[in-house]
Amino acid sequence: MTTTAPSRTTDLPLDQLAAGVRGALTLPSDPGYDEARAVYNGAVDRRPAAVVRCADVADVITCVNFAREHDMTLAIRGGAHHGGGFGVWDDALVIDLSGLRSTTVDPAAGTVRVDAGCKWGDVDHATGAFGMATPSGFISTTGVGGLALGGGVGYLTRRFGLTVDNLVSADVVLANGRFVKASAESQPDLFWALRGGGGNFGVVTSFLFRCHPVGEHGVIIGGPVLYDIADVEDLFRWYRELLPALPEEVSGWIGVTVIPSGPPFPEHLWGRKAGIIVWSYTGPHAKADEVLAPIRSFGNPLLVGLQPMPFSVLQTAFDALMPTGLQWYWKVDFFEEITDDAIAVHRRYGETIPTPLSTMHMYPISGAAARVPEDATAFAYRNGGWTGVIAGIDPDPANLAAVRSWAQQYWQELHASSAGGGYVNMMMEDEGEERIKAAYRGNYDRLSQIKKRYDPTNLFHINQNIPPAA
Repeated sequence: MTTTAPSRTTDLPLDQLAAGVRGALTLPSDPGYDEARAVYNGAVDRRPAAVVRCADVADVITCVNFAREHDMTLAIRGGAHHGGGFGVWDDALVIDLSGLRSTTVDPAAGTVRVDAGCKWGDVDHATGAFGMATPSGFISTTGVGGLALGGGVGYLTRRFGLTVDNLVSADVVLANGRFVKASAESQPDLFWALRGGGGNFGVVTSFLFRCHPVGEHGVIIGGPVLYDIADVEDLFRWYRELLPALPEEVSGWIGVTVIPSGPPFPEHLWGRKAGIIVWSYTGPHAKADEVLAPIRSFGNPLLVGLQPMPFSVLQTAFDALMPTGLQWYWKVDFFEEITDDAIAVHRRYGETIPTPLSTMHMYPISGAAARVPEDATAFAYRNGGWTGVIAGIDPDPANLAAVRSWAQQYWQELHASSAGGGYVNMMMEDEGEERIKAAYRGNYDRLSQIKKRYDPTNLFHINQNIPPAA
């Protein structure tokens, strides 16, 4: 990446900002600038005016006030994992929360306090020592803040709900610089909006989540089961009928993929296109054989990788395959059913996956998540079903156009069978207002009113933006 300085930098009293914070301020002329502006998606190449790696909440307040007073674009960087690269923006002041990274588990209360710079691997490490886990996602390098504020779909969703369903409270710096605690008892409208409304309402500096015992002292039974791509249609039809009948201690996401060319996969399977289900069973091990019997007995799998493992191991299983810096393009929808027409589309595009890392996953949002009323949180898709994401991925920028085209065409053919909206955590930066409205269904107008109260000038707009009500 090159380091051309943004034009506004010289017009801003950034020396005053540097004097007012304890954390490091990085400018375009500094040696660490390229590292400070790099995000998970290597296709994102933006040049902020300044990056402040905040040392504490006071630094966050100072940065929010500075951006507001100097009419600067403000970007909030947590784990920097979002496909749209919202953690960095051209000519922006970036609040980098990665220095705020402590966790505190209260095993008696069944809670974990998590600073906003944590990644989910930090949380899994902390809670795993007590045989517990907080519902999160599928990759341990994902940032806590981004995933939690957008909903949080993961391996524990069917049993314990979304991440937002397990949020007890949040510490928030508002657009006017005030520091508040949002919970069911304090700032309840803000608390409602934070649970799915993304980064629209302030900078969350700390979360308090519920955590739950999983498996046997944190050891669950899980792993991938792989099938030949020719069997994908039978696989999807079987899966859509089986999953709702399984206990909520069992979850499994389904997809199409290319089998990685390396251990632990057998060499004769390397590079082969396949259907995949990654299962997670978090119940008592004494019941595992009975519960998992229909899974083990179906079809002619290429590989059955089900085995006991700490929950944190399942969470990190795909980290090495998906390092920072790959070229990404995502398309996403919610699906309340898997239709026969959609299954045919999955077969067709599964056979034409353009690169070894490109893939499609469907993540269940049924069970406990579906028992929460649609208007109980900002996250509106509570009818069961799946979040379906198509990801075009490759390390080579020269292949970005090809993987983007594959993902877009795949999505266009599937969209008619979707529920209409997309999961904001996996929507790209250019989706448009109507897509954002569809993501929130009947909750959008209330979110817009709350935005008007807490951020009337739309300071926090580098996100899937909900403008303040007129």
